Amino acid sequence: MMTASEKIQFKNSLRQWGLSLIEQRIATAREAADNAQQAANQEEKSSAGDKYETGRAMGHLQKDMYAGQLAAHLKDLAALKAVDTDMLYSKPVAGSFVNCGNCAFFIAAGLGKQLVAGQTIFFISPYAPLARILEQKKTGDSFPFNNATTVIADIY
Repeated sequence: MMTASEKIQFKNSLRQWGLSLIEQRIATAREAADNAQQAANQEEKSSAGDKYETGRAMGHLQKDMYAGQLAAHLKDLAALKAVDTDMLYSKPVAGSFVNCGNCAFFIAAGLGKQLVAGQTIFFISPYAPLARILEQKKTGDSFPFNNATTVIADIY
């Protein structure tokens, strides 16, 4: 059984882990957007004029796609930075950790299923449908997840 300070320390480490992951994703999206822009700029005018225009258009589409990803990652970063992991919660809210034995949920930012220190943890947004279901629950309650009944063992 973890002490209160160990639970807070664990949630802080999850938050830091998530921040590092998002920062990596931001760097990757920025680099990809820059590369797409360079590719569009370097597209040479060929004798088949249409090829040049198509290449530039594809480069701009890719740049726009990466810019969209970057915006989403920046939004996730802001959301995760705003989460308070220095409190222990009795209900599943933003900043809480919901342990269900075979799986666990960190309600903070939608980063999906992650393997952290050998444990499968689902990082979910406080606005995700699953978070909305969880916020009505307490320790000992069950809910459907992945075609099975999942029981909440602990919330903090």
